[in-house]
Amino acid sequence: MSVSLSRSTLLLLGAILALALGLRLYRVGTYGIYFDEKSTLLISQAICLEGSNQKDVFSKPYFTPAEFWKTKTINDFIEADIRGDIGNSPAYYGVLWLWLKVFGLSDASLRMPSVIFSTLIVWLLFVFVRRHLRPKQLADEPTSSGALTLASVDKLALTSAAIATIEPFFVSYSHIARNYSMTFFLTLLATHLFLLIQERIRSSARHSSGLSLPWLYVAYGAVFVTAVLSHYLAITVFLCHGLYALLYLRNGRVWVTLGLTAIVGLGFISLWFIYGGGTYTFYILEEQKNFYRHLAITNPRGNGFGIILPATLPNIATRAIPVFSDLFIVTNGLSQVLGSVRNSLLALGLGLSSTLVMHRYLTVSKPPVWVYAAVSLLLLAGLPFYTIEPARLLVLSIAIPFVYLIGRFVITYTDTSQKRFVVLLVLLAFVPTLFLLFTAWRSGHTYGITQRYSGFSFPYVCILVALGFYQLATLRWWFSLPVAVVLLIQTVHIIQTLGDIYADTSPKYTLFGKPRIANPYRSSALQLKQLYALGDTILYPNKKRLIFSEKNDRTFSPVSLIDAQLVNVYLPKDAQYIQRIDPNERDRIVLVKGNSGKKITIFDFQDHTYRYGD
Repeated sequence: MSVSLSRSTLLLLGAILALALGLRLYRVGTYGIYFDEKSTLLISQAICLEGSNQKDVFSKPYFTPAEFWKTKTINDFIEADIRGDIGNSPAYYGVLWLWLKVFGLSDASLRMPSVIFSTLIVWLLFVFVRRHLRPKQLADEPTSSGALTLASVDKLALTSAAIATIEPFFVSYSHIARNYSMTFFLTLLATHLFLLIQERIRSSARHSSGLSLPWLYVAYGAVFVTAVLSHYLAITVFLCHGLYALLYLRNGRVWVTLGLTAIVGLGFISLWFIYGGGTYTFYILEEQKNFYRHLAITNPRGNGFGIILPATLPNIATRAIPVFSDLFIVTNGLSQVLGSVRNSLLALGLGLSSTLVMHRYLTVSKPPVWVYAAVSLLLLAGLPFYTIEPARLLVLSIAIPFVYLIGRFVITYTDTSQKRFVVLLVLLAFVPTLFLLFTAWRSGHTYGITQRYSGFSFPYVCILVALGFYQLATLRWWFSLPVAVVLLIQTVHIIQTLGDIYADTSPKYTLFGKPRIANPYRSSALQLKQLYALGDTILYPNKKRLIFSEKNDRTFSPVSLIDAQLVNVYLPKDAQYIQRIDPNERDRIVLVKGNSGKKITIFDFQDHTYRYGD
């Protein structure tokens, strides 16, 4: 049964979506593409990094854009995906290929699908909360003490969407031309369909609006296949669906139907692993596991890939702390103070004391006078004793009270079905990261413990945080005000983090500490189109190839071809410009003018800070 939205809710939702889109569009094409995005661009055009499927082009003394852009086949696409992304994400590259075919190859266009899917996450999150957290008895007024109303569920849905709007992780990955935003949207959509199936089964509502039950299974299976073929680790979300079904599903017929849906879906996915790029995935994963484990043992800090440690329990815990901390917007960035055990224990101890005071006097209408100031004084008590970043530690001190508020909301406002919904949220919030930790332990290194590989959890964490905000708003002022003030301090941190993302100076989110320049390959191609004349020759740098993987990186060429490849991507597809790799040039793209031999430097990598993103 659908329930119409009030005018005020529609206006607020529209404002949130407009803000979400604006935050994601702002400066989306400002900075040049980094290495993973270079892979994305080439794979989407069925071009292998370093030219494995272009030997007939680059093995000649000279080549032209027309030769570079010769017609590609499905086998070219598969090989490009194998060499550029271990056979992962074919569904994403297919969507991106179609998008770029229509809208062109600019950096903004390359990233625009990520912008769109990230904005759609905000919209779908509103729909998701409003549909699955609403009370069984639809009413605008409470039907019993502590029950949620439709109006309150709308507020929770809007709050969840608003949190997702400003979540730094979503904003930063909307500016990255990779599969993540698309996969996060698809897995949220899959969870929505999964819960609609459960709802339809429980209600047996033949006259409900929307898809019939058979079509819900078809839609769920289709999204399952597309999500996993957008990123293999999306399987962790469906693992959570299975755990939820084990806990609460007691219908044999439904188990059979869901099982068949999963089998058929896996059958379609297996086609990629049998006949497509997935044929090499496990081989390459094994090769990478051994490579990174070797680095963890022999060169954990100076290897060029960041800090890679052996997968001992202390090392895994150390890498997991920032992942879990940054998962919740209210604790974002606190990992930098958690390294100081004394300061952290003091802040958490004061937070625990505040929580105990809240719990004891939360429902007391006239508490002792000292209670009015107790939470404020306890939170402030640590400031004279903190030896590092007192503002960050003050935020840490409300972590336990905020978790308590989420738990209090669940106890106070939810019925049995809504509590089951919260259980699913908790599974989805933590299982993907726990899966990463388990695979790190099995692999013997910590390289894969990174936020983007468990980013499927963020939509569900946004909902949990919204529950805490809702409960906070219901507290008496002497409990809510001090927590709210500290949350304002955290809001300042979030705004600063977004500023760093837009400035490209946030290593945690934009991967680099220094801002990138605009895309030099595109600008070089534009210059070449303006300056090239018949008889000219374009020279590309002769840069030594780095071989990390025998399967992925070994090709016919001993020198790197990627600079030449990326400039040619932006040159006219029918152009007959004469080009070659210059054995005497290390850093510059050069245009040699006719018989005069005059050299014009188009771009000098040596004098720019671009290649640190290679």
